[in-house]
Amino acid sequence: MKEHKISVSTLFSLDSQYSTTRCVTFNQPEVTNEVTGKIHSVLFLPDNSERVAQGGLRTQGYFKRNQTDMPLITVVTVVFNGVKYLEQTIISVIEQSYANVEYIIIDGGSNDGTLDIIKKYESQIDYWVSEPDKGIYGAMNKGISLANGEWLNFMNAGDWFYSKNIITLITNSNIQADFIYGNHESRYPTTQVKHKAGLLKNVWKGMVFCHQSFFVRKELQLCHPYETSNYIISSDYDFISKLIYKYKMDSHYLDQCLSSIDAVGYSGDNVLACTLEQYKVAKKYNNHVFLHFYYIYKFTIALPKEVIKSAFPISLVDTIRTVLYK
Repeated sequence: MKEHKISVSTLFSLDSQYSTTRCVTFNQPEVTNEVTGKIHSVLFLPDNSERVAQGGLRTQGYFKRNQTDMPLITVVTVVFNGVKYLEQTIISVIEQSYANVEYIIIDGGSNDGTLDIIKKYESQIDYWVSEPDKGIYGAMNKGISLANGEWLNFMNAGDWFYSKNIITLITNSNIQADFIYGNHESRYPTTQVKHKAGLLKNVWKGMVFCHQSFFVRKELQLCHPYETSNYIISSDYDFISKLIYKYKMDSHYLDQCLSSIDAVGYSGDNVLACTLEQYKVAKKYNNHVFLHFYYIYKFTIALPKEVIKSAFPISLVDTIRTVLYK
């Protein structure tokens, strides 16, 4: 999608309360696609016979643009039957202090009340769609195709920004890197644990930061879609490993807690499957002498972890986690 910086004179505010309604324009962005892009940029997803509904500011003729002194930041939320947690995710995005945020929600055809939550905030969401998709990474690729921002972040249902100033922090840093990453908080049933991002040189061991604390240039995502055929859990790990090991992209670390994530998700409940996928990714991009031995160790401790989680009360397991992470 071709981007043009836009003068302030063509912008206006729909509602100064929200990050997504402070800077809008009637000027529709010009959609063009570079030959290097593997994802086709669009303003609206093509018609789909299985579509449940779509809506948002774009469908009402309001658009977002990059500004000379205020880059557009796109946040994408992917959700399926997430009525329990989606509202807090949405609030964390639209209450950001930064004034030029584009918000896209990709719903997989929920039937649990999720659409009611989305429609409640429709006037603060740039574009949302509800239709069946090819899993979480297929839905994330849809979000990439719809993004207009210079920077892209995924904040999926059940996760949220750690504070209202996170996007302001990202943009005020005047960062020239290809991607930005920081620390995160993991929320367990009875406790929360803060995690400092690890060293990028150790990415062969697994994710050293969480995807929700990760901002990446949109052009990189257009050129490198998330793999949907080989990975169910670890396509984001594949993408990040590719940026670091294959393309040697520049990074910038912010020693700040950027996101709070729900630690009891699919990967958290499927440690063995997650470890296997991470091993497949790691050996594809790295030939570290200890790689195979390290993953044998990870497999060895994965099974006892599963047994402990199922055999002991949640409160005790969370207490052990808290002690180990201190």
